[in-house]
Amino acid sequence: MSISRVFFSDLKSGKCSSVVEARLLRFWEARNVKRGGELMWVDMLLMDVNVSLILPVLLRSVYVLPVLPRSVYVRFLISKSYLFQSTLMQATINANRLPKFRDRLAAGMIYSVSSFDVARCAQNFKLADSSLMIRFSDSTEFDELSDPVSPIPAEGFRFRNQTELVGLANTNTQLPDIIGEIVTVKSTVSDPPEDKNRVMVTVKLENDVSVTLSLFDAQAVSFHQKLGGMRGDPKVIVATSINPKMVGGRLFLNATSGTHVYYDKETHAGESLFYRLVARETGLSSPAPLLKSYAKVKPVTIAELNSFITTDPPQQEINFLCTGRVSRVEANKGWCYVACSKCSKKLQRTVTSFECVRCNNPHAVGSLRYHVEMVVTDDTAEGTFVCFDGVMTKLHNLRASEAAQLLAEEGVNPEDSVMPPFVAGMEGKTYTFQVRVTSYNFTINHQTFTVSRIINEVEGAPAPDFFDDVSAVFVMVIRYKCDICYGNSLLACATYSTLNVTGG
Repeated sequence: MSISRVFFSDLKSGKCSSVVEARLLRFWEARNVKRGGELMWVDMLLMDVNVSLILPVLLRSVYVLPVLPRSVYVRFLISKSYLFQSTLMQATINANRLPKFRDRLAAGMIYSVSSFDVARCAQNFKLADSSLMIRFSDSTEFDELSDPVSPIPAEGFRFRNQTELVGLANTNTQLPDIIGEIVTVKSTVSDPPEDKNRVMVTVKLENDVSVTLSLFDAQAVSFHQKLGGMRGDPKVIVATSINPKMVGGRLFLNATSGTHVYYDKETHAGESLFYRLVARETGLSSPAPLLKSYAKVKPVTIAELNSFITTDPPQQEINFLCTGRVSRVEANKGWCYVACSKCSKKLQRTVTSFECVRCNNPHAVGSLRYHVEMVVTDDTAEGTFVCFDGVMTKLHNLRASEAAQLLAEEGVNPEDSVMPPFVAGMEGKTYTFQVRVTSYNFTINHQTFTVSRIINEVEGAPAPDFFDDVSAVFVMVIRYKCDICYGNSLLACATYSTLNVTGG
């Protein structure tokens, strides 16, 4: 008894005993990162062509064609990119069934598939436009075809332009493909690669719209090494199954586990764009080397920093340099806090003491520390930077406790006092910041960059307004113990304006 042949467009939910012929475009592993990378299944993207829709087009043609076998007409139409209907469909093989099929998987080959299950796709992160997917079962037959009934195109993509990508951004519904010109590549990959890696590719789409594509960990290493091993810099990139995100009004693209990257003439679509770019650039001088590295804390723009806000990539902890102007110091966020002298976390003030929740200590010893939030801008974007105690103390050469004593108000807790003028005076000034991006920086409640160093030389902290002659000021620092305020780790300042201190 012969098995009937069907097309993807004919499939319905349930068990299918018919056979389909399809090309395996791409496949990749799906792993559970919460279980140490445990393999869950292998995803595949298949494509078939419904040839029954091609011949009517041929018959309606006004051209006089010779009498040839049906397969010749079909091959001619497909090879010349004439009208045909192809269907992309996702397929999956569970990990426990994978040993039966793994050795047969080869991207680009055509297979016959029969005795499989057809199920509805999840609504999130869809790899194809079809609402159905194929699931291999224990009885599934999967055989390579050397002479398929109908030819199938060698590749299939779901390219989206900038407008369509913006429409899909933050919806997590579709994982489209992109094609464009590579402008720059920046990488944190070192030699040998470390645990956490990232590559950021600036891609120019149609209409000269540029977006940033980010790849992480193993994909970043693979991208970096392949690019570094090429004789020349590629011009064209094709990236599949990317997840678009809108951050601060800008479009960013994140690689997923299903992302495959192709360069220049590795695909027919890329080859076409490659030759258009070559024709456009004929006679121009060679550009600078494409691959750049962040490994030694390279300068970036704030727009590039903002691309790290995305939540889908693996957790990162990377340092960058960024130059920008302080457009606003967030005075409403305060400028200091009372920290536990043991764990540095913020203490909870009670009636008679300070309590450290983390240390489970109801009578913790506290110390005053800087915590200053500021909005920094450059020509590309703006971001919120946070400067902590060490950075501010080194910048202004004044401890938070010393600043609090100089500005002390009776009955006002130091952490509630007015912002020191030298902190507020940072507004309007330009600095080069070394910032650290960690998983803590970008959660629902925190979207900030932590400053680990301010590199510029800046003016020292100005003297308080009530001193007319700085040379007539002598500051004597003593330790004291206060169980209610700061404990014995804080400093008190006694100012004597009657002494004229000179020399050492």
